[in-house]
Amino acid sequence: MSPRKNRRNAPEPRGGGASWVDETEDAPDGEWHVRTVAGANAAKSYRCPGCDQLIPPGVGHIVAWPADRGGADDRRHWHRPCWQARLRRGPKVVRSRNAPRY
Repeated sequence: MSPRKNRRNAPEPRGGGASWVDETEDAPDGEWHVRTVAGANAAKSYRCPGCDQLIPPGVGHIVAWPADRGGADDRRHWHRPCWQARLRRGPKVVRSRNAPRY
């Protein structure tokens, strides 16, 4: 009798190779690339620029970056409600120039 294999079959790759969809959103504050991250795919904690609170691992959120700049340094992770309310309010905490940006 051979030993049992505890391996799952790998999922079939999706068209384009990505497991998410980037959308472009045009708003008064500019054009943004917006990606929705499911809670199951959120493995790290991030600081939301809208409320300055942590987004813990396992919580679904939005990743957005300006369409005219596409670098990884320009991406920001937002709570969904904070992203939707960003035009109505600014951050609650004003940081000094020397504070790190998340």
